[in-house]
Amino acid sequence: MMFQHMFATMNEMLDNIIDSYPLAAEEQKQYYDEQLYALKQISDSLIEQWIDFEEKFAVFTEEEAEPSNASLLTAAAEYVGQAPAAVQPLPPQQAEKPNVSQQPISGMTVEQAELISKGQGYYQLFMFSHAAKQFQLAVNHLPECNLARLFLAMTNMHLQNWSEAQRHFQLLIGLTDYPKWLALSYNALGCIQAVHLNLEQAEQFFLKAYELDPSFKDPLNNLQSCRERPQQLSLLFGSTELCCL
Repeated sequence: MMFQHMFATMNEMLDNIIDSYPLAAEEQKQYYDEQLYALKQISDSLIEQWIDFEEKFAVFTEEEAEPSNASLLTAAAEYVGQAPAAVQPLPPQQAEKPNVSQQPISGMTVEQAELISKGQGYYQLFMFSHAAKQFQLAVNHLPECNLARLFLAMTNMHLQNWSEAQRHFQLLIGLTDYPKWLALSYNALGCIQAVHLNLEQAEQFFLKAYELDPSFKDPLNNLQSCRERPQQLSLLFGSTELCCL
């Protein structure tokens, strides 16, 4: 279902660009070019991952095929050779009713998992207003879902809703003990303090984030930016780390 939502959104964005591009001003065309680049990057990534999966599956079927299960593996290989089922349009009856046999994340219904998946699709397409609506619904339905709250907080960072982002990151710090998520939260809180020119407090948050996860480099870059005190701070929220979740 996540891929259906993502491709529907990507097609909608591309249709809008195709319709609007010819008459757009130069500045607007530059914005569309950035969107096209993002769409192409996501499309290429999905294709590469699908090819890797198909090659791995083909190797397995060749190595493990036995007379007793050869027909089953052949049928499976033929199925995998088709276009991904998640990309194919479903009949209206199927599209309206998600497969209840799918196993969602622990403690989460299929519908709630779909909200998060759809939000992640919007997030990766930089459609943060749309993403925020999906993550907010997910948090409303499942307040203890730290993943949804983390994405909601980071989405609010991109929307510059600083107070709302701060509230969710502070809640997340009290709810999770996962070092990566704690580091992301403290780094984001540091960015918020830096935006408000509370640089000493910001530095403390950045140091805490680095202490929790030394492999996460954004806090050190932000710390250096604060200490150099340039006219315009260059801050890294950690959103690229979030795209890898």
